[in-house]
Amino acid sequence: MNIRIGYGYDVHQLRDGEEFVLGGVTVPHSKGAVGHSDADVLIHTFCDAILGAANMRDIGFHFPDTSADYKGIDSKILLSEVMKLVRGKGFELINIDSTVCLEKPKVNPHIPKMQEVLANCMSVELNQISIKATTSEKMGFVGTEKGIAAHAVALLKIV
Repeated sequence: MNIRIGYGYDVHQLRDGEEFVLGGVTVPHSKGAVGHSDADVLIHTFCDAILGAANMRDIGFHFPDTSADYKGIDSKILLSEVMKLVRGKGFELINIDSTVCLEKPKVNPHIPKMQEVLANCMSVELNQISIKATTSEKMGFVGTEKGIAAHAVALLKIV
């Protein structure tokens, strides 16, 4: 079997009063991520990991933040497009493993819904998507609640 691994990493600033979208789910919180799109840091890492595994550059190459076409866009649309791109090159997702780094809010209660939303968006099985969460023990921009970070590793196979 010919398999490929890809890694994704993304960060966004957090700001009071912004909507907080994570893994395609709106999470109640006083702060939200700031970005050109809906600033869904988890989906952005998924996109980069999947594109990287397929050697197809990164999310910014395909959906530049300089384009008005992507201003405020729902990141689920970007992820669906990424899946079309990689499938068009003959790849299929085996699995993706991710970690979200933030102090608040607690992500664990929202993980099952995120997995459901992302699996539907990507047309894959629920058990192909792993989402974990951690804090940074009050250190750095994540620990001081100035930002959010996420990491993801995707495994693709050539079909």
